[in-house]
Amino acid sequence: MSHKTLILVRHAKSDWDSAVATDHERTLNKRGLHDAPMMGKRLTDAGVRPDLIISSSATRARTTAQLIATEIGYNRDNINISSKIYDAGLHDLTTIVHGLDSSLKQVILVGHNPAITTLVNWLSDSSITNIPTCGIATLQIASNSWGDFTQTAAELLQYDYPKRG
Repeated sequence: MSHKTLILVRHAKSDWDSAVATDHERTLNKRGLHDAPMMGKRLTDAGVRPDLIISSSATRARTTAQLIATEIGYNRDNINISSKIYDAGLHDLTTIVHGLDSSLKQVILVGHNPAITTLVNWLSDSSITNIPTCGIATLQIASNSWGDFTQTAAELLQYDYPKRG
C-alpha cells in the first residue's frame, strides 16, 4: 500500500486593523508576511515537494499559500483556490480531501481554524488544542486513494509553528 501526505496549514497572522470591508478580504499583518516565507523554508528543508497546493479563497490564506509556494519552488499560478475552504467545518474539509485525485501523493491545504485543528485531531487522533497561525501539521495516510481514509487513519509526522523556533 502506498502513502498519501497531507500537509495542513493554518493561514499566517492577519491584520485585524486593516480597512477592508469583510473578514474574507483581511490581509496578512507584518508578522504574517514574515512567518509564511519562514515556514515555507522549513517545508523546503524538510524536503516537501507537493503535487498540489489548495487554498481557501480568503485573502490571508491565498497570500500564505503564495508565500509558501514561492519558498518551496511551487508555481503560484497552479495553486487551486477553493471558496469551500473558507468557513469550512470538518465535513467540508474531509469532502475536499476525499475528492483529490489518486495520482496526487503530497498535497498542501491552506485554511482556517477551528477546522484545520479539528481535521488534524480527527485524522490522527491527536489532541492539539489550537494550531497557531501559520502552524503546519504533516499527516501521512496509509492509502492508495484520498477517498477511502477514515477517522484516525493518519499518522501525525510533523507539527511545527513559527514560535517553535
